[in-house]
Amino acid sequence: MAVLPIRIMGDPVLHSPASLVEDISDDIRTLVSDMFETMDTAPGVGLAAPQVGVPLRIYTYAYVDDDDQPWRGVIINPELWMVPLEPGEPDDDLESEGCLSFPGERFPLRRSERVRVAGIDLEGKPVEIAVDGWRARIMQHEFDHLDGILYIDRLSDRDWKTVQKIAKKRGWGKPGASWLPGVDDLEG
Repeated sequence: MAVLPIRIMGDPVLHSPASLVEDISDDIRTLVSDMFETMDTAPGVGLAAPQVGVPLRIYTYAYVDDDDQPWRGVIINPELWMVPLEPGEPDDDLESEGCLSFPGERFPLRRSERVRVAGIDLEGKPVEIAVDGWRARIMQHEFDHLDGILYIDRLSDRDWKTVQKIAKKRGWGKPGASWLPGVDDLEG
């Protein structure tokens, strides 16, 4: 297994829709294994293949709930359905999220409270997940990556301006920018 470099906002692979996985090969199995290691090392709760420079519709997820129960998996070629968003502004404390492709920052973002995701696992078997709360947020966030959308693309104008200032200060927002979890220090 290997930790892979994570692409940072501005890299073209993050802003383009990913392709369907046609065949679950040994290369795909290795990629997924490396994605889990990268996600765990970062640390993160989800990682989409485009974030490590691979334009395929795959994401991994890992979350420990309030009862210390682990929830971990991979979804290949997912489809997402969600209940409509509740109107209003997001709560800064309860609805803030971050992203490994814009590391070290968190911004409030309203997401659907419940989703259903269907796809396949590494054995090619159907997977269907119906979740709410933070698990639903993770599913929506990672699914967005597969469509070339970063969560910062969905922020309010005020927060978007802050994102642009941070990106400029850190030299992000250009093709090829990446960081290596466990190696690179991304503080300020």
